[in-house]
This record gives sequence, C-alpha cells and structure tokens, in this order.
Amino acid sequence: MKTILSLIIVLLSFNLNAQQMLSQERASHFAKLALKCIHQEYPNKPGEVLGSDKDIKPVREYRPAFYGCFDWHSAVHGHWMLVKIMKTYPDLPETETIKSAIDRNITPENIAVEIKFFLDSNNKTFERTYGWAWFLKLAEELHTWDDPKAREWETALQPLTNLFCDYYLDFLPKLVYPIRVGEHSNTAFGLAFALDYARVVQNKALVAMIERRARDYFLNDQNCPESWEPSGYDFFSPCFTEAELMARVLPDAEFAEWIEAFMPGINRGTPKIMRETARVSDRSDGKLVHLDGLNFSRAWALKYIAEKPGMNRNLLLDAADNHINAALPNVADGDYAGEHWLASFAVYALGGNHKK
Repeated sequence: MKTILSLIIVLLSFNLNAQQMLSQERASHFAKLALKCIHQEYPNKPGEVLGSDKDIKPVREYRPAFYGCFDWHSAVHGHWMLVKIMKTYPDLPETETIKSAIDRNITPENIAVEIKFFLDSNNKTFERTYGWAWFLKLAEELHTWDDPKAREWETALQPLTNLFCDYYLDFLPKLVYPIRVGEHSNTAFGLAFALDYARVVQNKALVAMIERRARDYFLNDQNCPESWEPSGYDFFSPCFTEAELMARVLPDAEFAEWIEAFMPGINRGTPKIMRETARVSDRSDGKLVHLDGLNFSRAWALKYIAEKPGMNRNLLLDAADNHINAALPNVADGDYAGEHWLASFAVYALGGNHKK
C-alpha cells in the first residue's frame, strides 16, 4: 500500500511539473525583456505610408507611445505583457520600474499624437487588424485591473481605443472573405481578441458584429487542411486560431458539433498539428523565428478549446504543454529578432487567459 501511495504522489508531482505556468521567476525574467525594448527605438520597422517629405522623421515623433520593440504591435503587446505581469504578481521586484516605464509612454499627450497618425488618410489601415487586436487586449487588461495606475492608463488610451472599435465596425462589413494566413493579418485572431474586449466592456455593437461575421466566415468550414501547416513564417495556426475563435462564438453544443467536422479526431489526438511542434532553423532570422511564436499560439488555442464541455481536456492540455516546452527555452536567446516579441506570446500561453 505504501508503495502504491508513493507512486501516486510521484505521478501527481509529475503532472504538476508538466503543466507549465507563469511563475514569478519567469514573470520577472520576461518583464526585463519588455523593459529593455519598449524604449528601444532602433532597429525599427515603421511600416507607415509616407505622404510627402514632411512625413520622414523618427518614429518616436509620430508614434511616441509605442515606438520601441522593433515595430508598433510588438511595443503594444510588450506593454500588455508588463500590465499582465504586474496584475499576476503585484509584489514583483520590477513593479515600480515597470510603472515608471509605462508612465513615460502612455500619456494623454502621446496618445493624441498616435491618434493623429491613425487618422491620417494614408494610415487608417495601419496594423489592421493584428495591432488593433493587441491594443484592445491591452485596454481589456487595464479595464479588469483594480489599480489607480490602470485607471490612469486606461483613460489615456480611451480615445484611441474608441477609434479602433469604430475602425472594426467600419471594416468588418466590407471584408467579404476572411484572411486565413498564419501571420499578422489573420482574421480569426483579430476577431478573437477584439471580442474579448467588447464583451468585457459590454460594447454590444462590436460583440454583435464580430459574432455575426465569425459565423459568416467560418461556420461552414470543414476538414481544416492541417497538412498545409505550418507555413515557413507562421506564428499562428490557421486551423487552431479559427477553432479558438469559434470556441468563443458558438454555444457549447454547437461548438462540439462544429469542431468535430472542422478538426476530425481532435478528442483522440488525431490531428498532426496537435502532436508535432514547429522547428526553427535560424533564430537570428526575423521571419523564421516566427515558428517559436506558432508553438505558443497553438498552445493558448489548445488551452482555450480544452475548457469547452465535451473536449478531451487532459489530451489537449498535454498537447499545449508539449508546444510550450518546445518554445519556452528560446524566448531569450540573445537575438533581438525573437527577443522583442516572443515573451508576450509566452506570457499569454502561460498566463491563464484560457477560460471559457
């Protein structure tokens, strides 16, 4: 009996160790990466459309809140990550440094300049919808944090938050076909994060729009072509990202029927993309290193889907941990190509954002 009891304890210990979590040690490590990059302007990939010679100027002059971390969206989700980490571990040694760093960037004055940029006729589609989605995730994180600094930053961001909500409402009726790639323009990802925000703040118009368009785009999909994944530069799985969105949108019984038609055998672990993690050949290559991000985004999709009734929760969570374990050692390998953004993906995959 004592031997059996000891074996049970060992097995329980193994499961606890296998389930990757956002520990305080990891949170502190990741925070340092974001603190390093949110005020690092160069190297920089601006991405804007220039209207004339007068538009040629340093990025910090026209995007003074989110000019670091190589590109605008990485700066945004770097800020999101820092907020998430402070919420998760309020006593983190870096907390006051984080607050001071964000205070430099998120001010009403800086956001007013950013709004001017996004209202420019040449740049109304800038970061559509990947950057917009991460911005709304940042706004959601602040809205759900009972802290004076959160109220201050949320208020400062609100005019730009409102603008992105309006941009979604204007754009989605015009988007006839969804974009199914594994990079920034993936429609399902852009809808999922925006839906999270809209539900939290009870923006009924945005919720209704996203739910309707998600059904329009994806409800009739079957047999997702998983053999096409991954493409060489993916950081999203077109199959799993779509499934994660529909797990948000569809009622439980409807989702159970939909997912079996879309990814047959998911509850038996049949899909290859559940079992095989993506491999990176060169982490100094800014495109090839995307595949580390793919492992993290597959993991957070698997975690979200696992919480739906009728899903084989343990099987999906094991697959999620397998993907996390494949990417986690590579978050900070000393090369800025991945270092400026992968920590945010790691925190989202580890950080418990995956409740039904």
